[in-house]
Amino acid sequence: MIRGVHTMFYSSEVEKLRVFLRDVIGFKANDIGGGWLIFDLPEADLGCHPADEQHAPSGTQDISFYCDNIEQTVQELKDKGVVFKGEIEDHGYGFVTHFLVPGNFYIQLYQPKYGK
Repeated sequence: MIRGVHTMFYSSEVEKLRVFLRDVIGFKANDIGGGWLIFDLPEADLGCHPADEQHAPSGTQDISFYCDNIEQTVQELKDKGVVFKGEIEDHGYGFVTHFLVPGNFYIQLYQPKYGK
């Protein structure tokens, strides 16, 4: 039976992204050889969204992080030098922002409004 999910980011600065996830975000990691880190992630959930031309085509995957207090988390990450795109916005399902990671792409951070 399925017991978890393995997610991946592809980055042009993979070593820097690994260090960022370990040292800035604080994910625990196992080095499986040669500096190749596999991160032990906290709890997870999975959503299925309709595909459309405005949001994403069918087959698109997306990874985002969530937290309990977005204002506090954003401030903690800013204090570590993390750059954010835009302000925190209410998207209905939660409060949302995006932060820049090595490899020059953004990851969504949100505080869900729904119960976990």
